Amino acid sequence: MERCDLCQKIKNRMEELAGKLKLSEMPKKPWSHIMVDFITKLPVVAGKDAILVVCNRLSKMTHFVATTEGMSVKGLARLF
Repeated sequence: MERCDLCQKIKNRMEELAGKLKLSEMPKKPWSHIMVDFITKLPVVAGKDAILVVCNRLSKMTHFVATTEGMSVKGLARLF
């Protein structure tokens, strides 16, 4: 019964339905809320093969910092 496709489509679900999505609060001042991500697996240029992306959530202003994929935590803190 657990593997039967028809049974899975018509069976009643016991879980509660998900509620409405809640919007996150808008930041009040620039750079108080940021998003950080890495772009990796890039071709090596000038010894760098990754990009650190830092984005301001209020204005969407973004900084791109060339770096290496094997960066240490101390190195990341220095870049940040």
